[in-house]
Amino acid sequence: MAELPEEAIVEEKFLAASGPGGQNVNKVATAVQLRVNVFALGLPPYAYQQLKTLAGSKMTAAGELVITARKFRTQDANRSDARERVVELIDKALERQARRVKTKPSRAAKARRVDTKKGRSEVKAGRGRVRLD
Repeated sequence: MAELPEEAIVEEKFLAASGPGGQNVNKVATAVQLRVNVFALGLPPYAYQQLKTLAGSKMTAAGELVITARKFRTQDANRSDARERVVELIDKALERQARRVKTKPSRAAKARRVDTKKGRSEVKAGRGRVRLD
């Protein structure tokens, strides 16, 4: 499991959360918005590309990853949840994708496909209106 370096964290902001907590939710800012500078993580290029894909709209144009955690009722729990989610994203991005080996259908397979297409064509053509010549 990868570690989240402290120098990569740009900002950690606490905001009012929605959800369970009753009146406490209205009074206390328990949700955490964590901003992480992706360039400070020192990821290899393939992992950076994969992280960009995985993060989607959570990644800003400036290269910051924005994670908002509001699942729990305490700041500490939400803070650790946000950090865990960032680490999980980084771990997924670091996994190398298996290279795709290009394959080509054999000549016989192509012929079989054409034969089945012709067969279906004949079946469908036979469904037309019957004409008596």
